[in-house]
Amino acid sequence: MATKSEGPDSLRRNCEAWDRYVGEQLSRRPDRHTPWCKTLSGEPVKPLYTPLDTNPEGYLSDLSFPGDYPYTRGIDPLMYRDNLWVMGQYSGFRTAEETNRRLKYLIDKGQTGFSIAMDLPTQLGLDSDHPLATGEVGKVGVAIDSLQDMEILLKGLPFDKIRQIRTTANSIGPIALAFFLVVAQKNGIDPAQLRVLIQNDVLKEYTARGTYIFPPRDGVRFCVDALEYCVRNLPGWIPISVAGYHIREAGSTAAQEIACSLINARTYIDEALARGLDIDDVAPMLYSMQSTQLDLFEEVAKLRALRRAWARMLKAGYGAAKKESLGLRLFCFTGGSSLTAQQPLNNVVRVTLEALAAVLGGAQTLHTSSYDEALGLPTEAAVQLALRTQQILAHESGAALTCDPLGGSYYLEFLTDGIEKKAQHFMEEIEKQGGNIAAIENGFIQDRISRSAYELQRRVETNERVVVGVNAYETTTGEKLELHKTDPEAERRQIERLNRLRAERPQDPVRAALARVRSAAKAGTNTVPAIIDAVRAYATVGEIVAELADVWGLYQQN
Repeated sequence: MATKSEGPDSLRRNCEAWDRYVGEQLSRRPDRHTPWCKTLSGEPVKPLYTPLDTNPEGYLSDLSFPGDYPYTRGIDPLMYRDNLWVMGQYSGFRTAEETNRRLKYLIDKGQTGFSIAMDLPTQLGLDSDHPLATGEVGKVGVAIDSLQDMEILLKGLPFDKIRQIRTTANSIGPIALAFFLVVAQKNGIDPAQLRVLIQNDVLKEYTARGTYIFPPRDGVRFCVDALEYCVRNLPGWIPISVAGYHIREAGSTAAQEIACSLINARTYIDEALARGLDIDDVAPMLYSMQSTQLDLFEEVAKLRALRRAWARMLKAGYGAAKKESLGLRLFCFTGGSSLTAQQPLNNVVRVTLEALAAVLGGAQTLHTSSYDEALGLPTEAAVQLALRTQQILAHESGAALTCDPLGGSYYLEFLTDGIEKKAQHFMEEIEKQGGNIAAIENGFIQDRISRSAYELQRRVETNERVVVGVNAYETTTGEKLELHKTDPEAERRQIERLNRLRAERPQDPVRAALARVRSAAKAGTNTVPAIIDAVRAYATVGEIVAELADVWGLYQQN
């Protein structure tokens, strides 16, 4: 074993001696180096990490201080002592009226932001009466067919108490933008006073989630229409939240998650700059939405690596100079794929650990999943407990008292460096395919994510990775939970409202506005102004998308 002595050379000799000693112990007892000694991403973990596993000479270049480049330790000098993260839940089901009640319930319980979950037909640009929407209306989110639904959903909400409004719209991001803007204007609210975040990240739909509509290049153009409009008219809004979350939920590693986030962001930025926008106007308007999974240290390291890689990419690659451009804001969402239907109360512990990872990693916005989501839409009691989890972390755990509390851990710094390097390598592989969109079209990115997902599932099924209640510590008696009840009549009522709207609205303004949408798409000009007019005339989501699809076509992956 190592002998204790002082000085840099002595430190190196002691660390090397310790490594040799540990190696000898493991060679004598190979059972101590079991297959489960890996991170969630499958990276092997040593029994001990020392200064030799880090770069102690690179403090200022690799770590620095919170609020300073390269922002590894956080984007704010005081972090949560200055302002706690936005606590928001993902809410939406059945009808606009029911979602409105759920949002008011959560705001009353102390929620400071909310995210509107749209149902799958809405996300795919289909009206509720479309044949493909049958059976899916209001199931995994709220049905939003027109401005009328959004007006009902937002009615009476105390916007003065809300720090952030979000929505999942990706393939229809500019339409969601128009909904929020027109509702605000009709209610006498200056849209610039709202803090709206639109996910509007279509590229991850092609690689991980599947709610795409148009071919990738047209989908990117459509997303950037919203970005360009906000840069020029609504600089306080967030028109794109680049989402690595769904990449990770599809089974990627931590490094693949942030690599896809970075290269997708780069694609949007390049399109925006090609339109004559300035990098220091564009970059501050981008957020990043990431998953926080169960491997506490790997997840904290991932968030730190992403911030650092972003800052380096924006400074070296684009010449960005503003702190607001270089300091990436993070919205973290605890993992849905980590929740289990078996012993669902165990999910309370899982969500707490994942939320803690987001806090220790310096997130600006956090959503916590509910323990019953593996079984159905969350109940009010489960949603309240998920929100209380954030509040306890904020006010009772001590995790918010200091910046980057795990910074300096040899293990954490080793993981941070490794994830950043592996993410850079994956991005280089994508570039060799001809770039991001080409790598989507030829299936390269999807294939790599699928391989990682397969390897993780193999580890679970062979018990290399223990999932409590699933492949270990099972019980024969199930937990009795009160689950969210579905309403079989909700779809019928939604379709009836849609039909009444179509019959009662003035038709000439709708036809004229839809013609302007088509003209903008054909001309290659920004579609958002025409979409705003169409939304104000109560054109439906399906009608607007149909005009765009007639010009751009619909996309089907091979």
